[in-house]
Amino acid sequence: MALFGKSRSERTVYFPWERKGVLARVLGAGARRRLFAYVALALAVFAFVRLDARNREQARVRQTRAALVRARTAIDAYRADHAGACPKDLRELSRTTLERPAYLASVPVDGWQRPLRFSCPGRDGLATYDLGSDGPDGEPWGLDRLQ
Repeated sequence: MALFGKSRSERTVYFPWERKGVLARVLGAGARRRLFAYVALALAVFAFVRLDARNREQARVRQTRAALVRARTAIDAYRADHAGACPKDLRELSRTTLERPAYLASVPVDGWQRPLRFSCPGRDGLATYDLGSDGPDGEPWGLDRLQ
């Protein structure tokens, strides 16, 4: 037996949960920093992807609203030129005839590249015409439509 402490033959066996600071040794300061950096990077990438998707969706909504404004202006001009009569469809507004130029350069589409919905007279009877987009889901006159 040694005078100062345990001899080499006397060893103590510890289970991993009995030792103090095992987790701190396993996850040393460098490993903790790396783990924190990986988590922060993953959160930043996730936030960027979500922000990018939200921006694309908002851009599509803005594009649809602009197409609706252009189409309404063209429909109102057509009705003013034709004694209040509505065009048959939006394609009629993009046709050039001998009497007049086209009211629209092309048939308007929404931000999801689907044609706008047009009905004359309006569906509820109060409006002279209805003009709208089916929205992101493409459901005709659905809940997420844009008018």
